[in-house]
This record gives sequence, C-alpha cells and structure tokens, in this order.
Amino acid sequence: MRKEIRSALLEGYSEPIRDALWGHIYLTPGLVALTESPPFMRLQRIMQLGPTCRVYPGATHTRASHSIGVYHLARRLIVHLAQEGADDWLSPVGLRSFLCAALLHDLGHFPYTHSLKELPLETHEILTGKLITAEPLKSLVAAAGGEPSFTAAIVDGSSPGSVGNKRELNFYRKLLSGSLDPDKLDYLCRDSWYCGVPYGAQDVDFILSRLRPHPERGVDIDSRGIPGLESLLFSKYLMYRVVYWHRAVRSATAMVKKALLEGLESGLIAGQELYNLDDQGLFTLLNERSPSLFAMADSVREGRLFTVAAELPFDEKTNGKLLSLSERSRMEESLAAELSPLIGRTLTKNSLIIDLPEPISFESSLFVSDENCFFSESSSAFKSALVEAFVKSLRIIRVFIEPDFEGKIKPLRKELLQLTQKWLHLYDGGSYGRT
Repeated sequence: MRKEIRSALLEGYSEPIRDALWGHIYLTPGLVALTESPPFMRLQRIMQLGPTCRVYPGATHTRASHSIGVYHLARRLIVHLAQEGADDWLSPVGLRSFLCAALLHDLGHFPYTHSLKELPLETHEILTGKLITAEPLKSLVAAAGGEPSFTAAIVDGSSPGSVGNKRELNFYRKLLSGSLDPDKLDYLCRDSWYCGVPYGAQDVDFILSRLRPHPERGVDIDSRGIPGLESLLFSKYLMYRVVYWHRAVRSATAMVKKALLEGLESGLIAGQELYNLDDQGLFTLLNERSPSLFAMADSVREGRLFTVAAELPFDEKTNGKLLSLSERSRMEESLAAELSPLIGRTLTKNSLIIDLPEPISFESSLFVSDENCFFSESSSAFKSALVEAFVKSLRIIRVFIEPDFEGKIKPLRKELLQLTQKWLHLYDGGSYGRT
C-alpha cells in the first residue's frame, strides 16, 4: 500500500466509539466533530426502523448508530481493497471524502422510516448532498480531510462533483451503493440484532475477504464468495418478509403516508417542510396543521393500527393503477363505498387504506472473476425464476381498515377478499359499479 494511502486510512484514528454491534469503532477527531454537528445529531432522534418497535420492542436503534456502523464497515472495506491493489487509483483526499460520505450518507433521510418514500419529495440522497455542501458541514468535512463537493457527489449520484478524479468518484459510488455495500451489511446485521431475529446476520469477515477491487465495477468476487452474496440476498428477503414488511409495520407506514399525502395534496403541508425533520418534529407539524391528519398519525404512536381486511398478490398487468400513489388514494374512496354494505357500516375515505410495497430487487451486478461472468449468470442458485418468486411472495396488496371495524371484519374475511378481488379486476378509474 502506498505510504500516503496508508496514512489516510490507518493514522490518526484515535477516538473510539463503543457500538453494540461492532464493538470499538475508531474515528479521527475530525470525523468525531461531524458526529457532533446539528445535522448528524438529528439522526439520533430518528429511529432506524420507525414503527417496527410496535412488533419488535427492541428495535429502537437510531439512524445515527447505523451511520456510524456504515462508516466502520466502509473503512474496513477500503483498507482491504487498498491492500489488494486499489491504492493505484486512490488519493488521500478521495479516501477521506469517501469515509465522510459513509458516515454522512443518511443525513437527508426522512423521519419515520419509509413512510415518506413514495411521496413527491426530493430523494434523501439529494438532500444529503445539499447538507454536506452547506455550513456547518462544508467546513467540518474539509477539516476532516475531505472535499465537500466530492463527498456530496459520492452520496448523490446525480451530482457531477466539482473537483476530483471521475474514475475515483465512480469507484466510491459503487462501493457505497452496490450489491455488497457497507450500508446493507450494517442494516441487515444491526436490524436483526435489535429485533432479536437471526435472519439478517452476515459473515462480514468472510464477505470482505472475497472482494477484489476493480476500477470501473467497484468490486468483483470469485466463486468462493458466491455463498456470501447468496446469504446476503436471502437475508434481505427474510428481513423484508419478517421485519420490514410485517403486516403491522405496513399498516403503520401506510397510515402515516396517507396522512402526509393528504396534507401535501390539500396544501396544508408544503413538501420542503418535511425536510430535516426528526420523528417528533413530523408529528408536531401534523398536529399544528390538521387535527384530522394528526389523529391518524398519532394512532400509530398509540398503537391503534388499522387491521387487515384483505390480502392478495400484486400483478402489475392487472393492478398497475396501484403504482400511482394519488390514484391509489382515489381507489380507496371507491373501495370503501363498495365494502360498506357488506360490513354494514359506512366506511369513509379515511377508514380504509390500500397498501402496496414499493419495488424491491434481489438482483446483483457483481462480476465473478474466475467464472468470467456476472452473478446472475454464475453457478449461483439465484436464477431469475427464484428472484421473481421472492419478489412475488413479498409484494402483497393489503387492504387495511380502521380498528373500530375489526369485530365486523373477522367473520367476513372470505367475502371481503372475494369482493376486493372483483373490485380490483373491474376498477376503471372511478366508475366501478356493482353488478
């Protein structure tokens, strides 16, 4: 490893932080200053898994602890890759910028997990880039040895970056957001740990040992590394099935999302007001703007979640209208009117939610060097049919109805499902009629 690269990666990391998952994590004084900045401290007030603690009470860890874990794994990764030859195209400023980017990558993340993900807002990567290039972080990143615009461009792939080597920038981007990136390795292990489930645990030491640097692709693996990648992909599937998209978590997420969408579409809330909020700030904003919007969101905090009335698999060919969040909102009003006679009580537009999880991928673009092909074409068991089966089993349409109707719903599960299936098949944009 070149002397200046060794210095950038191994010298000056004198400040320990004790992490529940990884033990001692060492930072430089400049990196510690970043963790003490107001934008980073906001992450201490955002729970990593939002309403998941409703199902798994231990899941109260924060975006800040996750961010520090990502930095830790990013440093381990880049030290390994530099030892394997990547130091030929790396620079000290670039390396420090990469470590700053790993530490700060979630600065623009919205509160309450992914409740805001589908709303018409700027992405958290863009918001992160803006925060990094503004004070106080601009000066703090520079003091930590990084270059602010280069650091921002690593996180925000839409930013060209005003300085630095473009090849080096592309390399760091692929490391921070790839198939085996530090973000996934930390959140799967961390979320699994705090939820008390075994599904997300990864053999990080082995995975890192099988990675080899590539200037354009970021990293390659050899065939001995295939089980490590398979483990990560299957763990991701299990964590989505058991934790992230648990029906109660989906209910809570959908309730907050519905309140926020109504606030945005009615003009009660402006999109920019949702940026840089923490969990409490989000609920305070809703309370100030609309008691009715706040009531639905506050029900989540109080544990009064909407109950499942129907579940059915998503088929994009026949249920494509559900992909539009605004159209979904109109469909909810139509379905509420359709189900009311069966339930024997009037459902309003705020009594029912149609939930559809966002798209998810179990693909990998990693190149398997000794098989001379990409992962999807390799000896791995993760063929297209298996990946498709994973996605299909996870992407479930759920109809949630407010908890006051639970007693009415229980004896009507079969009828509700049949009527919902018929309604989805015949819905044409608002003129669905009973036959």
